[in-house]
Amino acid sequence: MSRISEVFRNKKHKALIAYITAGYPDVEATVQAALTLAESGCDIIELGIPFSDPMADGLTIQHSSHLALLNGVTTETCFEIAGRIRNRSDVPLVFMTYLNPVMSNGVESFCADCAATAVDGLIIPDLPPGELPELDSSAKKHGVDTIYFVAPNSSGERIRLVARRSSGFIYMVSVIGVTGVRDGFSTGLGDVISKVRQVTDIPLCIGFGVAAPQQAAEAVALADGVIIGSRIIQLMEKEGPPYRELGEFIKQVRTSIDGAGA
Repeated sequence: MSRISEVFRNKKHKALIAYITAGYPDVEATVQAALTLAESGCDIIELGIPFSDPMADGLTIQHSSHLALLNGVTTETCFEIAGRIRNRSDVPLVFMTYLNPVMSNGVESFCADCAATAVDGLIIPDLPPGELPELDSSAKKHGVDTIYFVAPNSSGERIRLVARRSSGFIYMVSVIGVTGVRDGFSTGLGDVISKVRQVTDIPLCIGFGVAAPQQAAEAVALADGVIIGSRIIQLMEKEGPPYRELGEFIKQVRTSIDGAGA
């Protein structure tokens, strides 16, 4: 059983997943933020590999990615960061990246490096499921989960394809659009989640727009976990390590979703 699957083994426990941009605001801060998140109640850390054209990301994450690139952060740097986090924590790590960095490194090499650095999963927003079967096979060979997206407007065919190709969990996009803080979810989200439940028992985690403890509780009332990104980056902009305010926010979210799960 993978580290990610272990998170979802207890069906009553709702997963809290946090996104941070690798190398933002610098390497040391990224490592400290990840450790703070894990210690404060996050079950999985999603590390974003900075990319020049992050098409799925809103302004907050775009800005953090841009600054990381200006600081000279590369894909190799991101593997180094993952390794440093792994040396100090067993928290599952997932790379959120785009297809270009994977192809530049080579699919087999990238997946092998993930395994060597104990990165547990991959999220690639600009890769439709089934378009690069060698990635799925290489990731599976190296014990790396592949996580694909379902949106509120996904067709039945798309849902079935995602269910076949995904492992670890399925990323449920809460709204049509990019990442960023929002007030609520798409009105059709519950319906599409029901459709996904009919074809797979893979855990479902809701992301895009979740920014407050109550929103997180509403998400886990529908799904098996929740993903928070832009709000975390905003809190990192306000303070530096050891990120006490960030830690308190995560504890509040943890309490909220534990209450919802109960």
